[in-house]
Amino acid sequence: MSFERRVDPELADTLHVLPVLRLPDDMGVIRSFAPPPRDKSPEVRETDLYIAGADGRQMLVKRFEPIDESDGPRPAILWTHGGGYILGHPDGEGYVCEQMVIHTGCVVLAPDYRLAPEHPYPAALEDSYAALVWLAQSADELRIDPARIAIGGGSAGGGLAAALALMARDRGGPRICFQMPLYPMLDHRNEAPSTREELHPAVWSRPNNAAAWQMYLGTADPSHPWASPARAEDLSGLPPAYLCVGQLDLFRDETIEYAARLMREGIDVELHVHPGLYHASELFVPDAAISQRVRAGYIDALARAFARTVE
Repeated sequence: MSFERRVDPELADTLHVLPVLRLPDDMGVIRSFAPPPRDKSPEVRETDLYIAGADGRQMLVKRFEPIDESDGPRPAILWTHGGGYILGHPDGEGYVCEQMVIHTGCVVLAPDYRLAPEHPYPAALEDSYAALVWLAQSADELRIDPARIAIGGGSAGGGLAAALALMARDRGGPRICFQMPLYPMLDHRNEAPSTREELHPAVWSRPNNAAAWQMYLGTADPSHPWASPARAEDLSGLPPAYLCVGQLDLFRDETIEYAARLMREGIDVELHVHPGLYHASELFVPDAAISQRVRAGYIDALARAFARTVE
């Protein structure tokens, strides 16, 4: 059965309006796209903060928090945006951040980490780790519960979340109560069977994935687990996890395998594979019923993780 016939009907029309782009040739075109405008929620306060990034320069961190005042500290999630490690900005995922705030009462901190190829690995990861350390050290000032700090993101942001969990464990860094890598970009080898299945030319493809990994890694050792988390030999001691992926996503098999490996280490894992979804489709078509179900699923998992930490 063809790719288009397998896509959820609410998502199929979008395939005909998404641009067909090829990396690295179309980098300039892709980066010229501005995030679509959104009606900001009156329930959420959005603030621009600036902290020291890993290179010592000022780095933007978007803060999303409930408008209503709370007597006690709130849980928080460090949200790393997607974009293949080469694209993206926290503004592009503002709607998702707002929804997490509205439905869990948490604070979302989203760093504007440096992008490859201008800043190859480990720049994005080190910036994200600097934001995580700042978040933990500033918990009192930010009115955040240090026992309820989670990490998450989609696509490359999901890969950064997985790498952050490994880095924090290995460095003895801030305690993370929960990790939420969504359809994560985990494996530079780009060899899982799902990367070779038929895809629509407008969705994230195997050639674009290979080009993005090459730009991200530069001359770094690709076998290092912080660079390519799927290469990690030791997944013990990591926080509980929620992962999801579309059945038509080229990251399907590496996501499933990573979740299975976490489970084999005795880590509590919730995994969802969604029929009819292509890569990051709930961001492209946020109002589709299936997109709403996917988003509700991972936001509910985050709320449950925060509730478990209180118990």
